[in-house]
Amino acid sequence: MQSGSHWSQKIRAEVGKAVIGQDSVVERLLVALLANGHVLLEGLPGLAKTLLVKSLATALGVQFERVQFTPDLLPSDVVGTMIFSPNDGKFTPHHGPIFANLVLADEINRAPAKVQSALLEAMQERQVTLGGTTHALPKPFFVMATQNPIEQEGTYALPEAQTDRFLFKLIVGYPSLQEESQMMARWGGVTTQPVLQAVSDGAELLSLRTQVDTVFVAPPIQGYILALVRTTRDLALPTGENTRYVNFGASPRASLALYQAGRALAWLRGLEYLTPEIIQEIAPDVLRHRIGLTYEAEAQNITADAVVSHILQTTAVPDSL
Repeated sequence: MQSGSHWSQKIRAEVGKAVIGQDSVVERLLVALLANGHVLLEGLPGLAKTLLVKSLATALGVQFERVQFTPDLLPSDVVGTMIFSPNDGKFTPHHGPIFANLVLADEINRAPAKVQSALLEAMQERQVTLGGTTHALPKPFFVMATQNPIEQEGTYALPEAQTDRFLFKLIVGYPSLQEESQMMARWGGVTTQPVLQAVSDGAELLSLRTQVDTVFVAPPIQGYILALVRTTRDLALPTGENTRYVNFGASPRASLALYQAGRALAWLRGLEYLTPEIIQEIAPDVLRHRIGLTYEAEAQNITADAVVSHILQTTAVPDSL
């Protein structure tokens, strides 16, 4: 039986050949892989979001496809279409890039809603319908999407129904001074390019999920997860006393996400049971894209992370497990 730390270390070491830093983001991506969840990466241009996902796919040894989302992209460019064959007069399915183990939806907010909605069935059901026939996607299957938080011209906001299908929304920040210095020393040469190898495969990942399912979750921890998620909904209810900052709270998918991702992170850390500290650590990544802020909150520069932080500080932590 392979330990979570051993699997994590070999993946991280290989990804680290191309990407310096972003240790927390890499760990969350591994958690998403184990929890069978999709990830939305948000960060400024040039922070190696695309390189990170591509390097992860190479290290995992899975089939990788990248789709560059643009305003003129069509749903058929993502999921595929039916092609007419003049030889036999029949239509045959032509699979799009969605038929891969790991799909990178680069700058997902640059495509209109009809293209973004083409991902919904694939992300939720792990299947695609072409010509009235359902085609199963390969296992494992993940969508990792990127978006730019500041360049809004020519972009389309993601529908709430789609953002809710992402297990995590991760914020990719600038590297430290030391990390950026290492980048210059390692990749300053014009001909210097990282060479990565596969150190795992899809079958190994699927087998590791059975070990993640052995992580024990005590009833008080389940209650703690529910309390955190349901508090986001309580904040959306008008009280008549204070200014309301939350327009809508997190859906039941958030409860499942905290439960599943918490177990995966606990397994990676070598724990046999889920702790409140693990839940508190991943709560911002699970909840920040599932909380709708009111106009008053945005006017006062109150962020979803600030709301989550308030909930974590005011929700009682279980005393005993």
